[in-house]
Amino acid sequence: MANGQHERLLPGTPYPLGATWDGLGTNFAVFSAHAWRIELCLFDPTGRKERTRYTLPECTDEVWHGYLPGAHPGTVYGLRAHGPYQPHHGHRFNPHKLLLDPYAKRLIGQFRWSETLYGYRVHSSRGDLSLDRRDSAPAMPKAVVSHDAFDWSRDVRPNTPWGKTVIYETHLRGISMMRHDLRSHTRGTFAALAAPRFIDHLHKLGVSAVELLPMQALLTERFLFERGLRNYWGYNPAAYFAPEPSYLSGHDPDEMRIAVRQLHAAGIEVFLDVVYNHTCEGGEVGPTVSWRGLDNASYYRCVPGDERYLINDTGCGNTLNLAHPRVLQMVADSLRYWVTSYGIDGFRFDLGVTLGREAHGFDSASGFFDVLRQDPVLSQVKLISEPWDVGPGGYQLGNHPPGFAEWNDRFRDSVRRYWRGDPGQRADLAARLTGSADLFDKRTRRPWASLNFVTSHDGFTLADLVSYDHKHNEANGEDNHDGHNENWSANWGVEGQTDDPSILDTRARVARSMLATLFVALGTPMLLAGDEAGRTQLGNNNAYCQDNEISWLDWTLAATPQGEAMTAFVARAIALRRDHPVLRQTHFLFGDRDVLPGVHDIDWFDEQGEPLSPEAWQDPEARAFAVRRAGPGLDGEIEVLLMMLNASAHAVAFTAAAPHLAWSVLLDSAHPEEPPHALPDVKLEVAAHALVVLGAKPARHGEPAAAHVPPPGAASNEANDAPQGGETPPPDPRQPGAAQANADKGAENDR
Repeated sequence: MANGQHERLLPGTPYPLGATWDGLGTNFAVFSAHAWRIELCLFDPTGRKERTRYTLPECTDEVWHGYLPGAHPGTVYGLRAHGPYQPHHGHRFNPHKLLLDPYAKRLIGQFRWSETLYGYRVHSSRGDLSLDRRDSAPAMPKAVVSHDAFDWSRDVRPNTPWGKTVIYETHLRGISMMRHDLRSHTRGTFAALAAPRFIDHLHKLGVSAVELLPMQALLTERFLFERGLRNYWGYNPAAYFAPEPSYLSGHDPDEMRIAVRQLHAAGIEVFLDVVYNHTCEGGEVGPTVSWRGLDNASYYRCVPGDERYLINDTGCGNTLNLAHPRVLQMVADSLRYWVTSYGIDGFRFDLGVTLGREAHGFDSASGFFDVLRQDPVLSQVKLISEPWDVGPGGYQLGNHPPGFAEWNDRFRDSVRRYWRGDPGQRADLAARLTGSADLFDKRTRRPWASLNFVTSHDGFTLADLVSYDHKHNEANGEDNHDGHNENWSANWGVEGQTDDPSILDTRARVARSMLATLFVALGTPMLLAGDEAGRTQLGNNNAYCQDNEISWLDWTLAATPQGEAMTAFVARAIALRRDHPVLRQTHFLFGDRDVLPGVHDIDWFDEQGEPLSPEAWQDPEARAFAVRRAGPGLDGEIEVLLMMLNASAHAVAFTAAAPHLAWSVLLDSAHPEEPPHALPDVKLEVAAHALVVLGAKPARHGEPAAAHVPPPGAASNEANDAPQGGETPPPDPRQPGAAQANADKGAENDR
């Protein structure tokens, strides 16, 4: 009996799902279409001792529910589900296994790997067709009733326009574990995320949003646990409504809310990387910790004809069945909860193609996309998809519906291959610089839909990208077989670390050129945390299980001369983007609109300043070109920018197109500390592996043309982007890279 008063639960209500406190008691509601009976198990405050069990007395529309008077926030509970154990029909009910409420908002305790977590007897000759009758409760965390009261009334969301968004992708734990200026118990937690020095660093860079790798409660896979490793990245969710307990310095989830509130006060948005494509329960021989025990046949996609096996479009053993309305409801409720209860500003969806799968395959009009696009809360936050999975037809870059941005791996690969000096890359890089219109210019989507990145958590860091020809993942314990084999990287003479000043100079220049390309391209740029300081993972391109110095950001690097120089260059490149709206225009450009006499919104040239012919675009050995863009500046007056790119191994003499303009050098990746200065001639020698940005403001009538040299530290405070001038023009055959894009249509990607 709870509080010694009640022997049975009151009927309660089927909505809302989960545990809901109303001031007098708590209503419990859980979905299961195939259970015979569901029990509510109450534990002592530590979660170690089970005190009593109640049968949920009612089932309405496949939702089991009951109300417990006197049950208040802090009540510790779990669930047990009775039903058929018929694996061939997809049913794996086992009441001996304590289950987490799928709507649990707070957890206490931790998983302890044990054979009792499995619904079957691990060593039985019948495998997963057997039944394990041991109680799993001692090995399970428990759910805690929560009331979620927090005062958001004075919070002001930054609501940064997509055109001004610059994302900083980071791991909550890794960003602060080596911050020795913080108290040890706060390192790796939300308390450290909002530390003043970190916010100052974000301001110094000029980024507008932090994107956190998965922070929902997780379970480390058993094979990692047995190797003494941990699922560091967190792509193995165990609870969709609860923050990972180890990311809280105490036990109070308000720590996360306070961190978000402080970041908002600093003008910085917070995005979450979320995993709704699979769960920690893995394939049919995985553990039973929640969804599998509550209703395996409903929550997961089973193989038709033999529901014992699960469809594995994710590569993680199972695939959530978002075609089921209750599963889709759970995902939507979870997302809405993070927005309304934690102030989250956007989401990046891991393996987003899986979320859009219907019975016939990926569908941009799937229930998942429809729900999010019409939801009055979720449609107003930023939505980013990883547009691939490992299932049939799993590469869907550019095929998501309006309202979504997509990770653009074509941008990543083009930038890497161009600056490595690969042949035949000029046309494809040009298409990426213009927001990948060949992929995204449909259904009135905008350039911001292309989420551009050179590096991300998955793969080499920027420093490793220019230091290693091959991956070095030996620390993962998989004989270096894991991770991507083709990284489009180069070591520039020596594999790994070196003291050779010539090699170090080349590496630093190539790294700066790739970052400069990221920030001058149309689209939404994303910077990997630590790239601004030279962070290395020692060649590991799949550090998902390295919760140690391999993955953590070493802040002492930022204090070295090299780290300070790179940080300053990144800040300068981001400021250049901020201060020049033509670098972040919100409409696609096709070179068919006159901005000035003889100057279109975008034009392309060779190093002699001559327009590029179709034949020149296809020259596989050409590694230098220039792109000129024109449009309104911050003050509303027309400005012209000219980007000169030279990926060859020798310096190239460029002639600035539009010689009647007075040009100034705004950025040079070969001379990162050189301040903006006037260009005395129309010719400029661009160093090997370098990118230069020139700027000019055309003369007003009767005035001489003025070199466009912004004052040092010039910042933008405009409320909105300058007007871009009318509707998006139709696709034009002059679009660079069009031939390459057409050739690539329908090609199967190997990811």
